[in-house]
Amino acid sequence: MKPQAHILAGAIALIFGGALAPGASAASADEAAALKTTLTPLGAEKAGNKDGSIPAWDGVYSKVAAGYKAGDARPDPFAAEKPVLSISAKNVDQHAARLSAATVAMLKKYPAYRVDVYPTHRTGGAPGWVYDNTFRNATHAKTTDGGYGVEGAFGGTPFPIPKNGYEAIWNHRLAWTGETATYATRTWIVTPDGKRSLANEAEQTLMRPYYFKENSVEKSEGMYQFGRLITRAPASKAGEGILAHDGLNEKAPRALWQYLVGQRRVRRAPSVAYDTPDSVTSGIGFFDEAFMMFGPIDHHELKLIGKKEMYIPYNNNRAAAARIADLVGPQFLNPDLVRWELHRVWEVEATLAPGKRHVVAKRRYYLDEDTWQIILTDGYDAQGQIWRSNYTLTLLAPDLPALLGSVMWGTYNVQTGAYLLNAASNELPIQYKAIARLPASHFGPEELANQGSR
Repeated sequence: MKPQAHILAGAIALIFGGALAPGASAASADEAAALKTTLTPLGAEKAGNKDGSIPAWDGVYSKVAAGYKAGDARPDPFAAEKPVLSISAKNVDQHAARLSAATVAMLKKYPAYRVDVYPTHRTGGAPGWVYDNTFRNATHAKTTDGGYGVEGAFGGTPFPIPKNGYEAIWNHRLAWTGETATYATRTWIVTPDGKRSLANEAEQTLMRPYYFKENSVEKSEGMYQFGRLITRAPASKAGEGILAHDGLNEKAPRALWQYLVGQRRVRRAPSVAYDTPDSVTSGIGFFDEAFMMFGPIDHHELKLIGKKEMYIPYNNNRAAAARIADLVGPQFLNPDLVRWELHRVWEVEATLAPGKRHVVAKRRYYLDEDTWQIILTDGYDAQGQIWRSNYTLTLLAPDLPALLGSVMWGTYNVQTGAYLLNAASNELPIQYKAIARLPASHFGPEELANQGSR
């Protein structure tokens, strides 16, 4: 397919993408062929933008620093760079078209808040075998269950050429972030009056059977991820645990358990979902905001709006290595330590489904085109006012290789002034660390109780 023809096909897909019924195969063989030419292997535009401020993609960043050991804080490969643009309340209107609504609101609310934009580095990507699986998925994957399930996909991005919002969101859920990993994590909350406190310290373990390299669609049992969190501090919460089994469709539905020390028993926890206040974040966040998206989202309908250039947090290894006292300020994260870059993003709008309820009536998800991960989310209240900003700072992990959006994520409550930073390994002994595959029993309810009772 010639580049001009591909661009035209993409434009048509964007115009009608929100109206396409979920369930159809995402791409034809001709469309998938672009993954070998004008598109990256995961479906991003390979070329840069017109003025060169977004460069061409030339492969995933995989230059592991000399002396790096698994679990260490990863150094910042771009530490010597300076901002090319600084956005504040003084010039926000000039740059608003490339900012999320919540970022604009933050800039207007706080005169000292700032977005420092650095040179763009397209570091996202995955190993070659993930690219091979993605190419196959492009013509075989399809959504099920009204868009809330997926089948025919394995080991790569399911819909590298998406036709609707459901497919784009599945790309986020199944984005490459490694296979099995563990990390120490802390949750920091800041109250509207600027007081910072530690809400949670925990051990997080993730395993993703969807990326078991030797498996296949036929061998898959339908679970794409297992996750376990064991709280170690503060003392009042030590031993609490959450266990999640995330499935691809109704044949392998999601299962979730919670262990509470006071009850000394493991219980199914269907309420750990949607807009239930997140106990890990002391209620500042909602459970479905965790990791940028956690659990079912079938209370909203999803529409693919299109693609745009946007300033988003990116390659934030400096922030990941900073002292918490320096990073987590009284009203917002220290702008001196947060790196923003210009990237192309896919925009997905979520609106309340008929007959459903959710306190966040509308969301706008912004997905990085190179990794398919949600980097920013705008959340609106029932009156249509901007309310919440969900963000992830993204950590560059050349050893995987991957750009991680599942760490250093948080929420700004634009209306009240409270905010949080979660999944932060700053000043802890283990940053996100790839480990050997774990036995299935590690993610069983019985082991959750054993860990919690220690």
